[in-house]
Amino acid sequence: MELWIPVTVAAAFFQTLRFMLQKSVSTSDLTSAGATFARFFFSAPLVLTGVALWLWGSGMALPEFTTAFWIYGAIGGLAQIFATICVVAIFRTRNFAVGITFKKTEVVQTALVGLVVLGEGVSAWGFVAIVIGLAGVLLLSETPGLTGHWLRRMANRAAGLGLLSGFFFAISGVCYRGATLEIASDLPAFRAAVTLAAVVTFQALSLGLWLRLREPGQITRVWQARRRAGWIGVTSLAGSLCWFTAFTLQNAAYVNAVGQVELILSLFASVLVFHEKITAREGVGIALLGVSILGIVLAIGT
Repeated sequence: MELWIPVTVAAAFFQTLRFMLQKSVSTSDLTSAGATFARFFFSAPLVLTGVALWLWGSGMALPEFTTAFWIYGAIGGLAQIFATICVVAIFRTRNFAVGITFKKTEVVQTALVGLVVLGEGVSAWGFVAIVIGLAGVLLLSETPGLTGHWLRRMANRAAGLGLLSGFFFAISGVCYRGATLEIASDLPAFRAAVTLAAVVTFQALSLGLWLRLREPGQITRVWQARRRAGWIGVTSLAGSLCWFTAFTLQNAAYVNAVGQVELILSLFASVLVFHEKITAREGVGIALLGVSILGIVLAIGT
């Protein structure tokens, strides 16, 4: 088994834990932006310390950063901020598993973004899998109990946030891969750690400035919620390091395809932890998206 596959599965596991924690704090103490800031605020010191210890212990020097590295990193960092805010906002309107499923539309959107940005296309079977995934998204986007024209029933806030979050996550994944490839090192974990340190620091500073100007008091609430929010930073760091390492080893579309194992983990979390129910329609939608995931994975090997 290639290394990037278990690393991606580990990333999905840690990411599920983080979203569970963010759902918890976003429904009580913090706004969507505040819950998003928590992951960067508490993880930035950890990753910076880790990189510093690595450099000190190994005697290595920081690599040179190209202009392309900073462009990829900044775009990817901002896209991830917007994507995470969208996902946390979904948690206020739909259940955990469906929220994560909306977010995972990134797997079908990454193929398109990767083609435009990095020239990474998909096969014919991959395109079929994308169409099946879109059918699943349409089923998931219909709000229960809402009557009227089909467009009104499907064009709702949760659907828009989900698709938007998937688009932003697709951009971030492709850009993060582009950034890690700009690091001159033969060690995938080192390239991932250095890129992660730069991106998370940028995210903490930029989102912190936004909260200071637009949502006064949220930074204080993040600190007050540190006993719970601090774990967001820990799980975020573990997940991000795994994602970034996988991106250094394989293209973003393939990594995100395998990362769909998060769907299964989110179902367990939704039912067992949050005691939420999955409707039959939502189950069919998730199943179709699962078939799409499997199709993409199989297309990778052809």
